[in-house]
Amino acid sequence: MKKLSFVTLLIGLILGGITPTFSQNDNSFYHEVKTYVNPVLPGDHPDPTLLKVGDDFYHCGSSFHFTPYMPIYHSKDLVHWRVISRVLPPQKAYWVTDRPSAGTWQGAITYFYGSYWIYFSANGQWFSKADSPLGPWSEPVQVKSNPKTGPLGYDNSIFVDDDGKPYMVIKNGQKTNRLQELGKDGQLTSSVIDLDWVNAKLQYSWAEGPVMCKRNGYYYYFPAGDVSGGQYVLRGKSLTSDSTQWERLGEFFKPITDEKVGFRRPNHIAAPVQLADGTWWTIGQSYEKYGQDDWSGTGRQTALYPVIWEGDRPWGMAPTTQPVVKPNLPKSGIAWRSVASDDFESKELSLNWHFLKKKHADLYNLTARKGWLRLSPDSLRTSIVQKETDHYYSAVTKLDFKSQNENEKAGLYLSNGAQTVVVRLYSGYENGKKIFFSFENNTQSIPNTFGEVVWLKIERNLHELKAYASGDGNNWTAVGNAIQVQNLDKVQPNYNSWVGTSIGLFTEHQSADFDWFICKDGFSKLPTVGMSNFYGVEKINPKSVTNTSENGGWLMISGVDLGIQKKNAKGIEIQYNAKTDGVVELWVDDLKTGKLVAKIPYSASKNSVRKSLKSIAGHHDIFVKFPVGKSHDLQINSLQFLP
Repeated sequence: MKKLSFVTLLIGLILGGITPTFSQNDNSFYHEVKTYVNPVLPGDHPDPTLLKVGDDFYHCGSSFHFTPYMPIYHSKDLVHWRVISRVLPPQKAYWVTDRPSAGTWQGAITYFYGSYWIYFSANGQWFSKADSPLGPWSEPVQVKSNPKTGPLGYDNSIFVDDDGKPYMVIKNGQKTNRLQELGKDGQLTSSVIDLDWVNAKLQYSWAEGPVMCKRNGYYYYFPAGDVSGGQYVLRGKSLTSDSTQWERLGEFFKPITDEKVGFRRPNHIAAPVQLADGTWWTIGQSYEKYGQDDWSGTGRQTALYPVIWEGDRPWGMAPTTQPVVKPNLPKSGIAWRSVASDDFESKELSLNWHFLKKKHADLYNLTARKGWLRLSPDSLRTSIVQKETDHYYSAVTKLDFKSQNENEKAGLYLSNGAQTVVVRLYSGYENGKKIFFSFENNTQSIPNTFGEVVWLKIERNLHELKAYASGDGNNWTAVGNAIQVQNLDKVQPNYNSWVGTSIGLFTEHQSADFDWFICKDGFSKLPTVGMSNFYGVEKINPKSVTNTSENGGWLMISGVDLGIQKKNAKGIEIQYNAKTDGVVELWVDDLKTGKLVAKIPYSASKNSVRKSLKSIAGHHDIFVKFPVGKSHDLQINSLQFLP
C-alpha cells in the first residue's frame, strides 16, 4: 500500500471532517515549527474580518476609541501578523468621537472592482478605498441609505459572489438582517434582500457581525450571538428573502473536549477562506477565562481555526490548548504578534502604537531630540500605548524627566479599556523627587537617587506586577512591594468599553523624553511558562515546562528584545531541574530558517547553567529545543540573557 505524506493525510482528514491537533508518527514536528497555538493575534483584536487576495491575507476589525483607527494586519501564513497601515488618522475622523466604547466599529476589509475597501460604522456607515492595503486610504465616504433598506446599523461585512458582485451584509439592532448589492462607487444599489426572519424570535441573541462565504453552490450565512459568545450558520442555494430556501444548521463550532481551554466561547468569525490545498480557515474572537482566573480585561483575542466540512456542513474546530497543524503556506518571515519594542530612531511613529484620545496624536515629537520620543501633556495626561499581548513580560523604558511639583509625572502606563483602572510607574515629586508605583488606591514610592535620567521596569507574572528603577539599566532597585492587578485583568463594567488593556508611556503636566520602550526585556528573567508556541512540551507546574516525548520538543517565547538598550546579549543563563545530564539548543526566529545560537550542556547536579554567546541584538522569537531520547527528564524554569 502506498504511504500518504503527512500533508496529504492532513488535508484528507480536514476535508473529511477530522482535524488532528498533532501527530505522534511524524518526528519532524519535534524539530520544525509546523504547528501553532492560539491565539495568533493575542490581546485586544475584536470583530475580526479576513481577506485573501492571491497569496496575501489581510485582517482588520473594530478599533473603537483607539486611534489612528483601523490598523490593517498582513500575513502570508495566517499565523504571523504585522500592522502595515492604518486607515483613518484622527485628522480625517473629525466627526468620530474618541469617548470609550465609541470610535469606529467593524472595519470590514474587502476587495472588489479592482480596489481595496474598508467599510466601518461611526455614526453611520462609511467606507474608504485604496489601490493597496498599504494605503494611502481615501477620505471616508458615507454610505447612503433609503427607506427600503432602512438604517444600516453596525458590524456589517461585505460578501463578494463568484461573479464578482459585492453585497453588504447589513446588521441593525437585534432583528434586522439584510443583503444589498454594491455598485462600483461603493454605494448600495439594486433591491434589498430581506433576511429579517433570521433572528425574528431572537434565536441568536443579537445575530451580530454576520459574514458570508460560498462553497459547492451553497451560500453560507454566519451570525454571531453577542459579546459573550455563540456562533451559528445557515445555508441556502440562492440569495433570496424566502426563509423556506434557507436551512438553519445550528452551532458552528464543535463542542469543546479540552477542559483546560480558556477561550471557550469564540464567535464573530471572519468569512472562511479556502486555500490552494482545499482546506478552509477562519479567525474568530473570544474572551479568555480559566474557571475563576479571569483575563477578560485583555480584550477579545483572535484565534485561527480550521473549518471542517462534513459534506456541505461546515464546522469550526473546537478551541484547544494543544498545538494545531499550521496551514500549508510558505513561511512568512514575520515575527509572532507581540508588543513591539521601539528605539524611536525613525522620523515616523511605528504603526504598532495607538492613542487613547485623538488630540494625543498631535502631542508627540520624534525629531526634537534624535533617537528620543518627546511626549507633551495636554491639560491632564498624554499617553502612547500598544495592545497588551502577554501574561509574562518585563516592560522597560529609559526616561529623561524633571519633575518639580506633585502634578508632574512621567513613566510606564497600563490602562484598562475604559481608562478607569490604571497602573503607573513614574518619576514624580512629593516633598522631593521620587519614583512612584501606583494602582487604584495603592501608591508606593522610593526616593529618586538616580537623577533626571532613570530606567523604569514593570515585571508582570500573571496577575502580579513588580516595579523597579535604575540609574544605569543594570542594577535595579525595587519600588515598593508587588501588587495584584486582578481588577485590571478581569471582566470590566460595560465589557471594558469593548476594548482591552493597553501598555505604553505617559506624561502629565510636563514634557518628557523617552529613549526607547521595551515590553519583553531579554535581560530580565523570561519564564518558560510564558511561551507563545510549543510542540511536544507541557507546563507541569506554575514555574516549569518539560518535554513529553523521547523525540524531543520545543518551546518559543515571542518578541524578546536583545539590544535596544545599546547592549547586546553575550551570554545566557538557564534555570532548570534535571534528572540526568544533557544538552539543549537555543535558536532565534525559527528552528529551520532561523539561527542556531548555541548548544548548551546542563548537569543534573546543578539547577542553573551559563553559556557565552556570540553577540545577539534585536527583537527575536526565542526557541528552546529539548534533547532527544529523554522524556520528562528536564524541567526548564526560565531564561535570562546576559550583556
